[in-house]
Amino acid sequence: MADTALSDLLTSRPLHVIAVGKAAAGMAAAFVVVPHLSIRQALAIGTHKHEPMPPQMEWLASSHPLPDDRSEVAAERALAVVHGVHSGEVLLILLSGGASALMASPIDGMTLADKIGTTRIMMNAGAEIHALNTVRRHLSKVKGGRLAAACVGTTVTLAISDVVGDDLNAIGSGPGVPDPTTWQDAAVALERFGGAAHPDHVRALVRKGVTGEIADTPKPGHASLARATARVIGSRRDAMAGAEAAAAERGYHPIVVTDPVIGEARDAAPRWLEHVRTAAAAVGRPACVISSGETTVRVTGRGTGGRNLEFALAIAGLVSSMPETTAASSIGTDGIDGTAGVAGAIVDSTTMSRATAAGLETPSHYLAANDSFAFFASLDDVVRLGRTETNVGDLQVILIEQG
Repeated sequence: MADTALSDLLTSRPLHVIAVGKAAAGMAAAFVVVPHLSIRQALAIGTHKHEPMPPQMEWLASSHPLPDDRSEVAAERALAVVHGVHSGEVLLILLSGGASALMASPIDGMTLADKIGTTRIMMNAGAEIHALNTVRRHLSKVKGGRLAAACVGTTVTLAISDVVGDDLNAIGSGPGVPDPTTWQDAAVALERFGGAAHPDHVRALVRKGVTGEIADTPKPGHASLARATARVIGSRRDAMAGAEAAAAERGYHPIVVTDPVIGEARDAAPRWLEHVRTAAAAVGRPACVISSGETTVRVTGRGTGGRNLEFALAIAGLVSSMPETTAASSIGTDGIDGTAGVAGAIVDSTTMSRATAAGLETPSHYLAANDSFAFFASLDDVVRLGRTETNVGDLQVILIEQG
């Protein structure tokens, strides 16, 4: 659907709006004040209300990164909004990162506690977002296109992407779009990330889906989604473009690496450093190399940290030994990295000498305990942004000056 046609659709028909995700409050507040809209219902589901909501906006605070009872209430309220849409009207879903946890209602035969436990086991086993969302979609009443399938009107999804590749099925587990994955895909992901650690009744329910005893999510071409359309309106590329402009304004020679940074954080970081050092050799000094993506962490220790903190810690020694004056950082654009409550961390040419002077253990010690926050907090090298109210993945930046 072209921009003009989409604009005409949204301004010519009655609208029922559901905003869900970390950016829900901001997206909803900005949208409902647009002139010439006929809004029948407006619901926003997010982590917290950070700005005044228009009087017609219903606000529900929910839970992230894991769902709780509020998430189930939010999902049932969203379904109630959908059921109020008539055939000539439009359901508009304003979607952003975090929606999977914020709006969660399990399918029959599974409790919310089951779903939370499944998600936690998979996350601790290092599951990437696509595997997590494949399982989440199949265990949900609203994800994997099921929210849009319940709507008899036209559904439009406008999404801010927090996933590599901007896959609309993965953003918030795709409540408004068809789901190409199957119960078999969900079974494979469940076994790969957690396996026997998942309760027997959860694995049995997934097997029922595989054998056809439970209906699959609606696929591309399914009649229930014939009136559904979606598009990404913001992504990691926008974050990189902003960082590039800021670097140029400050006198750096910026380079943007478009290949996504993915994989286990502690393994991906050294590969990334080698790659960006090669890229930086092509420009003058000072150089700034910018990348983005989303890594994972396999949790085996009991420390406090996150993927960006582990990413930075994994290259602390390498950065400190570089011949040029260097600083590197990996941050979560939502301002919250894992369990640490910070956005990420900075390493530079002095990190290891300062760590030694402070009597800290080696980086490998903290990595083994998944306790990267303790290392960086001791050096006051954590990045504290607070909540940014949105999420477009993680951003990595390295600054290299003359030695």
